[in-house]
Amino acid sequence: MKVAEKENPTKNITFETLGKKPYEEKGLELLKYLILGVLFGIVFVKAEIISWFRIQEMFRLQSFHMYGVIGSAVVVGIISVQIIKRFNIKSIHGDPINIPNKEFRKGQIIGGFIFGLGWALTGACPGPLFAQIGSGYTVILVTLISALAGTWVYGRFANKLPN
Repeated sequence: MKVAEKENPTKNITFETLGKKPYEEKGLELLKYLILGVLFGIVFVKAEIISWFRIQEMFRLQSFHMYGVIGSAVVVGIISVQIIKRFNIKSIHGDPINIPNKEFRKGQIIGGFIFGLGWALTGACPGPLFAQIGSGYTVILVTLISALAGTWVYGRFANKLPN
């Protein structure tokens, strides 16, 4: 049985339908993202979020540390999304922020299981991969290459998958 698609009135909003040109950042304007990423990576290192041992403790239910980090991120995300929706916050360029409703699909359970399995086996999730590599854990390059290969495989076969 196929789930009926709900009509989403904001689905087709583009810069063209709003009468605006998309803002493109080039060159040194992108430097701020590199700096922010490096600072974020330092926070990951200092908070031990990239620690293979911390990740193993989490999966073995031996420590609350990682659950506290993930839980606080979820709470901050929920509050942020609600503030954006309720107060119609706009982007720094004045564009409306559209957060569409998500439809649940069984593939999310399967994908989450595969993601968690990879996370438990490698001790690395995509967020801190670069912080781990930057900290000298070069073995994580294998995980990065595997993540890129998995992304490519998904992109190659996405149209043949049930979801």
